[in-house]
Amino acid sequence: MEPITLAYIGIGLMIGLSGIGSAFGVTIGGNAAIGAMKKNPDAFGSYMILSALPGTQGLYGFAGYFVFANFGTALGPHTTMLQAAAIFGAGLALGVVGLFSAIRQGQVGANGVAAIGAGYDVFGNTLILAVFPELYAIVAFASAFLINGAIQ
Repeated sequence: MEPITLAYIGIGLMIGLSGIGSAFGVTIGGNAAIGAMKKNPDAFGSYMILSALPGTQGLYGFAGYFVFANFGTALGPHTTMLQAAAIFGAGLALGVVGLFSAIRQGQVGANGVAAIGAGYDVFGNTLILAVFPELYAIVAFASAFLINGAIQ
């Protein structure tokens, strides 16, 4: 296998897994929003924000491609096996972290949506708690950025 193939498999995993996580996360939040609107349709704006939060992990995976494609020369026909292994590892790490953090963030948001629908004023607190899974996706994205810098 050519090294560039391994690198692109890592990038594919990064984009695919983080995108799948976002799809699951926003669906979890969206399902909760539909249920909560039956009880309290006036809080749709809060439901929408809490439901959309897990979408950012997919964006981190997508942005990761541009980190490796545009901010350096590691990704190309001249890619060494060491560089390809680093790109594969960074892509796998960001993809897995994006997958699970988006799903867990969707669950936190869904619980907040359910509580708001039941009449509790927990939007701000839910937003704060939903940021915690996001932090790990940001750390994984930053790690991919640093790994790209290290293999130049």
